[in-house]
Amino acid sequence: MFKKRMNRITPGQMIILSFATMIFIGACLLMLPFSTNDGRGAPFLDALFTSTSASCVTGLIVHDTAQYWSPFGQLVILTLIQTGGMGVITMAIILSVLGGKKIGFKQRYFMQQSISAPKLGGIIRNTKWILKATLCVEALGAILLGIRFLPRFGLVKGIWYSIFHSISAFCNAGFDLMGTQQAYSSLTSYYGDILISNVIAALIVLGGLGFFVWKDVIQYKRHLHKYSLQSKVVLFTTAALLIISTLYFYINDFSHWNMSLADQINVSIFQAVSPRTAGFNTIDLNKMNQSSILFMTLLMLIGGSPQGTAGGFKTTTLAVLILSIRAVFNHKQNPQCFGRRISIDSLNNATALFMLFMVLFFTGALLISAFDQLPILDALFEAASAIGTVGLTLGITPTLSSASHCILIFLMFFGRVGGLTLLLAISKHQVVANANLPQENITIG
Repeated sequence: MFKKRMNRITPGQMIILSFATMIFIGACLLMLPFSTNDGRGAPFLDALFTSTSASCVTGLIVHDTAQYWSPFGQLVILTLIQTGGMGVITMAIILSVLGGKKIGFKQRYFMQQSISAPKLGGIIRNTKWILKATLCVEALGAILLGIRFLPRFGLVKGIWYSIFHSISAFCNAGFDLMGTQQAYSSLTSYYGDILISNVIAALIVLGGLGFFVWKDVIQYKRHLHKYSLQSKVVLFTTAALLIISTLYFYINDFSHWNMSLADQINVSIFQAVSPRTAGFNTIDLNKMNQSSILFMTLLMLIGGSPQGTAGGFKTTTLAVLILSIRAVFNHKQNPQCFGRRISIDSLNNATALFMLFMVLFFTGALLISAFDQLPILDALFEAASAIGTVGLTLGITPTLSSASHCILIFLMFFGRVGGLTLLLAISKHQVVANANLPQENITIG
């Protein structure tokens, strides 16, 4: 009976089940006495919140990671980050392949949906390439971070800090171990360090671009005309968002701060990158203008790009919606970009996903504001950080009520698996030839 039920399970259900299982196992491990520094173990809700945040590569925390969690607890969190960033199904099947087990068609199909691969053919080969590329980038990031962390923390602790922050940055998780001197400080002590801030920023961007964009860049290099349409859209939209965000933060905020010009530019770049679902910050966000906080909230909702480690409703969704607006103004039937016509199915999926994100985002923010009597902008920021799987906070996460923590847990979970599950649910329906219903226009606007 159980085997028959498993055979009927859909890819969307499998993804939800795998993430839920990983979160539950992670929570149980974090409740163990030796997972916390005080030897008592974490309460269930705190353990569940942390496990969800790590598995969904968010970074919101109710306890400072360095001060509260023991080395074992930190290892559990890092394992959840790496597994969640790569995808539970992908990691499980990779381990099966390495163990010499044969992977059937259904497992390959699940893997394809898990990493949003464009086709089923060569899925094992592509997944192995993704794993190798991920490990290489994370190793390089750890080596570069070690230049600063080894002299400061010593050999063993320096290596651990380098590995932890490299994986956390590449997986766009935002967990850090910098709270040993001041809790919840993130990377504020490194705001003027060009090496640390730029290595972390580069890892965030690389993880958020998407693995198949990497393949196009590596394979075709400067021959942009050979890139897939998705790679072109991702690279253009990402570059535009980073440039606009950097200029906005510099002009509106950091150019007025009492720091050198180099530090102002460096901080502006980092804060433009971090809302792409990373969750690190090099300055105290509460010192920023309210307009900058609102702008950062919008950036967190957009997030990164498909087929990567980032969350949000994705840069491609934003691009398709903007192109559809342009098409309406130009009286064109379909959005067009880089000499290609974007399908109506893509536009419908983008619109549905965007609206679902907005409904859950605003509903979550209103409930958090009501439950904890918070200013609505603070609640919006927190909700965007959760559903965008970002991890940035104005410092209110640990002080929220249990009800608000449960709302954030749901938003983090949906932000990691909900959009993909929605697309899978839409794509599984077959188009049936049928007589069209009579058409009638309604007035818009």
